[in-house]
Amino acid sequence: MAEYPKDVKYLESHEWIRLEGKEGTIGISDYAQEELNDVVYVELPEVGDTFQKGEVFATVESVKAASDVYMPMSGTIIAVNGALADSPQLVNQDPYGAGWFVKIEVSNPSEYDDLLDAEAYRKICEEQAAKGGH
Repeated sequence: MAEYPKDVKYLESHEWIRLEGKEGTIGISDYAQEELNDVVYVELPEVGDTFQKGEVFATVESVKAASDVYMPMSGTIIAVNGALADSPQLVNQDPYGAGWFVKIEVSNPSEYDDLLDAEAYRKICEEQAAKGGH
């Protein structure tokens, strides 16, 4: 059973962001990592790269498939999770903690209001699961 923490917001494409001031921590949801199965590689951007909301900023490879990861809010990369290079399984083990992907300095804080809360995102995941996954 996937977890849907209430201290983060979500994209329908299964990314999450935890906003603290102007700093956002981003990863993929518990539902997404369950759908992917065993994550074997994560390709991350460089510190200083800038992305707009909705742009692809990373790629996740699993034993099942490779998937693009989309930016939930516009901003500049201020940190990447280097631990994922040696331990990509952290995405499976702790998707909202040690398995984070990047931290950004948010450039448009109002975009946060457009993201899904935990309940809305849970409903989308349940609908997708009922249809046999995403």
